[in-house]
This record gives sequence, structure tokens and C-alpha cells, in this order.
Amino acid sequence: MNFAVIFDVDGVLLELTRDEEELFFDAFAKHLDASTLPRDWNSYRIRNDEDIIREIVDRYRLPPHDAATITNEYLYTLKSALARGLLSKPIEGAELLLRNLAPLTTLGIATANFRRAAELRLRQVNMWQYVSALAFGADGGGHKSEILARAVAATGLPSSNIIFIGDNVNDVVAAIKNQTQFIGFSTSAARLVQLRDAGAMHLSNAHDHTEKIVRQLLNAAN
Repeated sequence: MNFAVIFDVDGVLLELTRDEEELFFDAFAKHLDASTLPRDWNSYRIRNDEDIIREIVDRYRLPPHDAATITNEYLYTLKSALARGLLSKPIEGAELLLRNLAPLTTLGIATANFRRAAELRLRQVNMWQYVSALAFGADGGGHKSEILARAVAATGLPSSNIIFIGDNVNDVVAAIKNQTQFIGFSTSAARLVQLRDAGAMHLSNAHDHTEKIVRQLLNAAN
């Protein structure tokens, strides 16, 4: 296919539940008092699971190899919790959006969560198969613009043939840096204003509308 649509995961395909969030921080419990760690993702230097773990390891002067141990603990605990009944929460209309777009274009993800964590969560809600061929996560580190750059490079397509859909200002920045098209998605009116002010030209608050915008962009390109 000559086009690709790449999705952020949290806030676009899935809600990040409090229980899922706590599993990430619980992975530090054997090494420090995990209750003291900030839950505000924006308080960390780089909003990326791999970099956040490294930052905490450095801040608390833990042995550098603890970063890998904590990562493995998080992924193992997440897998176990999902098997025992922890439920990932899909954004309304997300699975239908992927199903409808899959015949039209290549689909993928660029998320600040570990790729394996995204896979486990998306598998549970029957969405992984749509994006698995072009799935990039926190692995390798870097800002969202760097994660998106890896996904863009993997497509082999010109940036103008790629649509990135995200819900944060750093997603808008990533799209601008990578010269992709961008759709800002959120069910929050205030967040949509932030995305617009950051430079998002296309905005959606429901995925039936997201699909319409994607189709319009694909048709215009053709």
C-alpha cells in the first residue's frame, strides 16, 4: 500500500487505566518506595517508558543493570495481570476504525509504552492484528518524534504519505518534525484546543469522524 496510518496507543486506541498505570510503578517496589514516584508522566525528562525507568534508576542511584530487571518485572506482571482479569479499556470505536481502515492502508503504532506492553494490551481487545506489522514502542528510547521516525523509516514511504493520529502536544510536535500529516484525537474539548494551538490542522472527538478525516486525506492524495 502507498499510504500508512500510525496511531498513538494511550488516548487514541486505549485508555490507560489507573490499575495499568500502577503496574508500571509497582515494578520498582523491590528496589525503592514506589509510592513516592511521581505519577505525572510529564514530570519526567522524556515521556517514554524506557527512559523513565532509566531516569528513576539514576535518580535513586540504583545499579544500572536494575533497569533491565525492572523492565522485565513490569512486562511479566502486566502479562500475568491481564491473564488473571485485568481489563484494558478500548477507546469507543477504535476497533471498528482499525477494521475499516485495514483494507485501505498500512496500519501501525508509535507509542511511548514498551512494544510488548502495547501488544499485550491490544491483543486483549482484539486490535493487535491490525497494527502488528508496523509496531514501534519505547524500546530504544527517545522522544515521541524519535519513535515515530523509526516507524516512518520502516514504511519506506515519503512522510507526506503517512498520517499520524495522537492525543498529546508531543504527538503534534512529532508529526511536525517528521513532516507527516496529523490528526489530533481526544474526547476532551480542552485537549482539542491544546492540540489545535500546537499546530494540529485536523481534529476529532469520535472515531467515526476520525475515519472520515482519514478517508478524505487518502482520497485527496489519490
